[in-house]
Amino acid sequence: MVSKNLKKIFKISYFFIAIILGLLFFVILTFNKFNNKYKNTIYPNVYIDNIDFSGKSKNEVLNYFDKKSLSLKKINFYFLIDNQKISSFSGEQLKLKYDGETAWLRAYYIGRSNSNISSIYQRILSFFSLKKFYFESNINFDSDLIKSYLYVFKEQYDKPAKNALFEFKNNKVINFRKEEYGKEIDINSVIFDFKKILISLKNKKEDKKIIIHPITLKPEITLSSINNFGIEELISIGKSDFTNSISSRIHNLKLASSKFHGILISKEKILSFNETVGEISSLTGYQPAYIIKDGKTILGDGGGICQVSTTLFRAALNAGLEIIERNSHAYRVSYYENDMEPGFDATVFAPNVDLKIKNNTPAYILIQISIDEKNNLLYFYLYGKKDNRKIEISKPTIWDIIPPPQPKYQEDPILKKGIIKQIDFSSWGAKTVFKYKVYKNNKLIIDKDIYSYYRPWQAVYLIGTAD
Repeated sequence: MVSKNLKKIFKISYFFIAIILGLLFFVILTFNKFNNKYKNTIYPNVYIDNIDFSGKSKNEVLNYFDKKSLSLKKINFYFLIDNQKISSFSGEQLKLKYDGETAWLRAYYIGRSNSNISSIYQRILSFFSLKKFYFESNINFDSDLIKSYLYVFKEQYDKPAKNALFEFKNNKVINFRKEEYGKEIDINSVIFDFKKILISLKNKKEDKKIIIHPITLKPEITLSSINNFGIEELISIGKSDFTNSISSRIHNLKLASSKFHGILISKEKILSFNETVGEISSLTGYQPAYIIKDGKTILGDGGGICQVSTTLFRAALNAGLEIIERNSHAYRVSYYENDMEPGFDATVFAPNVDLKIKNNTPAYILIQISIDEKNNLLYFYLYGKKDNRKIEISKPTIWDIIPPPQPKYQEDPILKKGIIKQIDFSSWGAKTVFKYKVYKNNKLIIDKDIYSYYRPWQAVYLIGTAD
């Protein structure tokens, strides 16, 4: 009895196994036919821009998008800002073209992914029409052309925000320049908006406007914040003597120092000399005067700027401020030893050599400048609030004093014979250090040794040889 039942069960099992094997064989055979039919082409139910690309080869896809790209050439794009057109480009200029290559790859790899499980699953969905796969094509363009134009326009259009400027008179702060809002163009934002407009071309091919929305820059210090400054009194003075300066050097130090008159440094803020003074060139009003560049003393735009940075450095020391960055000159410059021992200078040269000071006082600091032209003196006055700090600045220690090399004479075919012209000046080399300590409520808050390394400097003369 048991034996007959087992035989019956085995027969039924064999029957179902045969059916399963048959179905499996059918599926494998069908899949092979499916793969052979769509070899090197896109599987069924794959759409690009809502168009069925089933069975299409790579060349067919590329040719389709190449033809479609022809309609993009005649479209014009107008860039506007503040309701005014600033430029226009045609699709041909921008090399507008549908990215057929990427569209093909994305569509082709449905059912052909690196994962076998995912690949088989996608083929089943595709073959039995269980799912449709949709992709959007991209339109490529020459972004460099737009960016290069926008960078040029940005230089002309951008306007930095300007803080309100103040003076300290009759024991109170008063305004002498209202703040101004600035504006700037965000090029990446413009490109992003342009890409969004390109997408709309798929629905309607027509000329397009790209409206540029400039960013409004808010000033940090405004008239309305005047009561929050906490400025009560003079906290320090910095002074330097520019005797023997040529007229162009005096012009430059006047211009540069004017950039600091009325400037406010908020609490805990770091003031950068280079950022505050701005561009130094003939275009911004500076005249040629002697500067140190590439190991030489030469005439260059802005000679005399370091008189201003040196004076600010001295004012910061006398106020007990934190010196974040300070650099000494390559050699000992006579102007800075007219009234001080060596080591109390500060050179600047944008963009890498800067003077940076930090306001570590309990209130804003207001800078005012004064120039005594009769006695050739430049003053920096710092106004703020005293906080029982004590400043100790030692006399400098000077060592490794080295005499300058012998003068150098070199022939110059441009100068006439008999003419000797000095183009560089001798200076003794030395190393110096002074101790800078600041106490607040009898607690040492700054303890710094400020070093200077001055190279011995050679005088250079040109001897004329021209007839």
